[in-house]
Amino acid sequence: MKPLQISPETAVKLAEKLKVPLEQLMHMPQHILMKKLMELSTEEEEKKEEK
Repeated sequence: MKPLQISPETAVKLAEKLKVPLEQLMHMPQHILMKKLMELSTEEEEKKEEK
């Protein structure tokens, strides 16, 4: 499996948001990354609605 094709800046920001090590993020299968991003998006929307 090849590493994700994303910029270094994007990789660092995603690793921080998802709370995973950068190395793990770069070798994460794309479908799992998309699932985690959807979960993160849902959580952020819920926080905005609570305010």
